[in-house]
Amino acid sequence: MNYNTFFKDALAGLKAEGRYRVFANLERIVGKFPKALYHPDNGEAPREITVWCSNDYLGMGQHPKVLDAMQSAITGQGGGAGGTRNISGSNHLHVALEHELADLHGKEAALLMTSGYVANWTTLSTLGSKLPDCVIISDSQNHNSMIEGMRHSKAERRIWNHNDVDHLEAILKDLGPQRAKIVAFESVYSMDGDIAPIGQILDLCEKYNAFSYLDEVHAVGMYGPRGGGVAERDGVMDRVDIIQGTLAKAFGVIGGYIAAKPEIVDFVRSFGNGFIFTSSQPPSIAAGALASVRHLKESDVERAAQKERADTLRARMREADLPVMDAPSHIVPLMVGDPAMCKEASDRLLFEHDIYVQPINYPTVPRGTERLRFTPGPLHNDELIDHLIDSLLTVWSKLGISKVA
Repeated sequence: MNYNTFFKDALAGLKAEGRYRVFANLERIVGKFPKALYHPDNGEAPREITVWCSNDYLGMGQHPKVLDAMQSAITGQGGGAGGTRNISGSNHLHVALEHELADLHGKEAALLMTSGYVANWTTLSTLGSKLPDCVIISDSQNHNSMIEGMRHSKAERRIWNHNDVDHLEAILKDLGPQRAKIVAFESVYSMDGDIAPIGQILDLCEKYNAFSYLDEVHAVGMYGPRGGGVAERDGVMDRVDIIQGTLAKAFGVIGGYIAAKPEIVDFVRSFGNGFIFTSSQPPSIAAGALASVRHLKESDVERAAQKERADTLRARMREADLPVMDAPSHIVPLMVGDPAMCKEASDRLLFEHDIYVQPINYPTVPRGTERLRFTPGPLHNDELIDHLIDSLLTVWSKLGISKVA
């Protein structure tokens, strides 16, 4: 076995398909979001570009309250937390943040983890492996972190067609009310921007005695009067058994968590290896997240501005006959349909128009549905939108990309 040849050939295959991932070397600029400095790989001087695909949906990563809280924590407590939560690393700020997150979702308890990926992987793998004869029923478009958690649990897995409640009911009816069942799904699906019918799904969970697990990572901070997510917006948050969220998107920092009844949270805390054996967040990160969550509970200004910007961009793309996908959320996907062309469009926008939007290719989305995914925020003004539309039309024309959605 020639290991290096195997690795090189595999990478060459990715490049030939046009789905080799290239990372943009960016430097964020406090006070100028969504602007950033792009550092070219060829050694040229960095130049200012506009970021159109950030998951910092509301710009909270540079909010003065967040920065002040993080700086204060660093000055007062230093860098790292000092260990795992079990061994000297359970900081007062972690505990305060967990109380705040539990309150955000109307739950009695929450558990902080190092990322949303870890939270999904740990929780689903723990529940699936410990519940007797458990079967996990997964939406067909669930995130990789959920899929890997299910796989690691070794529990039986059934896949239901995306957002198809009739198919979900057929599976639940087949399994019967006595068997342990987890229905795992998301609220906002980040690649298409569509939203799950949460209330109908919960109706079925209650009818067939299934445990509900809702991933709200692309919705927390964004929906509901206090930013509790789509479940809060729809008035069904109290009916969800576990809500999982992230601090790395609308809240602008990093980290993941679950919120649920105390016995559920304590179960994951006590049996979840992904939590037990991982060093905890630095106090400064928890402080920044705490400030962000508290601010967005009280302020709807950022959410309202973001929604208006997303609606405006989607409308402007339609007016320009660009193949924008219909979506009821803050995600604005623009269809390309070819991996090499998607990468070329992204490159031209960056190198010729100072616009950064990452190409989204397989396996993140199915083959033939490659796209550019835009996430307009409150600070993407009309001038930036005008420049984006003009640049997209130029690139579409040069590359001959179809305008049919």
